[in-house]
Amino acid sequence: MDLAEAVYAVTRAYPRDETYGLTSQTRRSAVSVPSNIAEGQGRGSSREFVRFLAVARGSLSELETQLLLGARLKYIDDEAISRLMQQAVTVGRLLNGLIRSVVPPADAS
Repeated sequence: MDLAEAVYAVTRAYPRDETYGLTSQTRRSAVSVPSNIAEGQGRGSSREFVRFLAVARGSLSELETQLLLGARLKYIDDEAISRLMQQAVTVGRLLNGLIRSVVPPADAS
């Protein structure tokens, strides 16, 4: 949720003509990450949880792409993109670790 909050803060400075374009899409993908984690956890089964964690990971990749596009279009300064991308990497690592912790290890036999 910290990443989504940071994305909202940064996209406030996007041009007004992007309100229904890149701003909206970037915010939706940022919100989708914690939303899918929560929904998957609420489903009550490990299999469903892992499926929603995978969707969250896909939304994170989408968010990273949109942030990089925002930087290329000069909507995000170098410091902000660096900070956001580092947060995204951290969230990705946490997601991967969570997936590994939920998925049972493969049978060694």
